Amino acid sequence: MNCIIIDDDQACRSVLEQMIGQTDPLKHIGSFENGLQAMNALKNNETDIIFLDVEMPEMSGIDMLAELDIKPMVILTTSHKEYALDAYEHEVVDYLVKPVTLPRFLKAVSKAEKRFENLVMGSLSDDRNYFFVRKDSVINKLPISDVLWVEAMGDYVTINTKGKKIIIHSTLRAIESKLPKEKFIRVHRSYIVQLENIKTIEGNTIFLEDAYIPLGTVYKENFLKRLGFLG
Repeated sequence: MNCIIIDDDQACRSVLEQMIGQTDPLKHIGSFENGLQAMNALKNNETDIIFLDVEMPEMSGIDMLAELDIKPMVILTTSHKEYALDAYEHEVVDYLVKPVTLPRFLKAVSKAEKRFENLVMGSLSDDRNYFFVRKDSVINKLPISDVLWVEAMGDYVTINTKGKKIIIHSTLRAIESKLPKEKFIRVHRSYIVQLENIKTIEGNTIFLEDAYIPLGTVYKENFLKRLGFLG
């Protein structure tokens, strides 16, 4: 996730820069002393997170939030806890009180990651033929038609597509809730398949391209109904 720092205190900027450098999901693309400097950077660069100081001369962090037309995710930083209400009113991701510690910083970043994933891979409508998933620091665009099946592997999920596999840290239930229900179906406690890519079914086995997927007993009746099975 691309991030910038806006803080009039050089020491605070340096601390945040060091923490960002130790956090794999984050990519630092700029630091600024005030909101006016940052405005141009936000217009010209894709920014996912702003680490924004509340107390700054000329334009406070809260004032800057009010001026932004398109708001990246915001993590406020301040020396004063009384700004917490303003933070919630502006729907910021988190609120860090200085001096910021690394554990508290990482907790805020984790919240931002979850929100980012929800924004990137939200519920998909019928007229959208692709979605995005993030693996490590890379966001992958996947055509829905390329997805053959999705398989649970403990705390991870493998998205099997035509040509590659993408392993992400998630649960099958979370992925299932975001895939279009008209196109995908749960066929086993560990498998989701795309209906259009099913070739044949024999007994309790579903045949896809070069893959055999087990059909769970408790899922079989609903699966056959979805197929419009007549026999």
